[in-house]
Amino acid sequence: MKKKISTYWICQLGGWGTNIAISSFYYLTLSVRKIDHFFLLIGISVLTGIILTHLMRRVIKKYNFLEKPIKKQILYFILVTVVFAVVYACIGTGIEKIFKLRVQNNPKISLLNEIIRNSLDSFFVLFIWNLLYYIFHYVERTLRQEVDTFKLQSLVKELELKTIKSHINPHFIFNALNSIRALVDENPSRARTAITELSNILRSSMQTEKLETVPLERELNIVKDYLALEKMRFEERLSIELDIKESTLQQPIPPMMLQTLVENAIKHGISKKESGGTIKVSSDFINNHHELSVQNTGQLGNYPNGNGFGLKSTEDRLNLLYQGRASFAIKNINNEMVESRITMPFIAN
Repeated sequence: MKKKISTYWICQLGGWGTNIAISSFYYLTLSVRKIDHFFLLIGISVLTGIILTHLMRRVIKKYNFLEKPIKKQILYFILVTVVFAVVYACIGTGIEKIFKLRVQNNPKISLLNEIIRNSLDSFFVLFIWNLLYYIFHYVERTLRQEVDTFKLQSLVKELELKTIKSHINPHFIFNALNSIRALVDENPSRARTAITELSNILRSSMQTEKLETVPLERELNIVKDYLALEKMRFEERLSIELDIKESTLQQPIPPMMLQTLVENAIKHGISKKESGGTIKVSSDFINNHHELSVQNTGQLGNYPNGNGFGLKSTEDRLNLLYQGRASFAIKNINNEMVESRITMPFIAN
């Protein structure tokens, strides 16, 4: 398998290659002064630059300059550029002198002054190199932090959803078992039918455990099974009404959410009244939103401060899934009825 060239070396070779191209273009087209051994000098300069910038990068990484506070980063940035610029100038000047590659136009210029002049030129080149290096890593680190933040938020969201679901399912199971227990002695045949209904509900519940949303139609089937089971328990005391617009059946909703609201309506509404009452489940599109409502006979005062676990979990799940674009409200709509209403964004099928 061929080994891929790292991004660093692609940038390194590309940058210094561009330096050669620009210098050669300027010399061949715009320069009026001939320079002896120009291409050899530019080759030595670039090779030295590649080696020194690579060493400079190792120093930056070894001493974790990029992890320092911003003021220290700026200080180290300037210091390392100055030091390597002087080294760059000394190497370049030394090679020119030893191999007599460049004729000195002005013999009065001392070796020290020549090194200082070359150091200034080298500082400019290395300053640009370091600036690009720091900008690249700053952008890369910022993007990586954003990705890590999104991953963390996603993980937290997933864990919160799983926690909420783990509470919802036992909550539903215990209510259903209590209903079946009430039928065992009174009517064993109905109890067996209720067990079948419960089995269907549990099977659907387990299948939706790993899903964030399910079609309304699928959730509605669970609710119908649950209401059929409760109808056996309450008999004539429970009246059921369904007002479901067919066009909403494929709209996604959080699994077990409608089931939870119906359970609360039974537990805190119907079961509190000797004469029982009515459960009405509605689904419709209103103002480009999908609205689900559960109405039941009773008053909000029968709910635990209007904020039991089932209701609290409904709010939490809506906030997690829709990030503020969905809402939940529960209120008395008259002296006889309570309404729980969920408003969710319309999802085009």
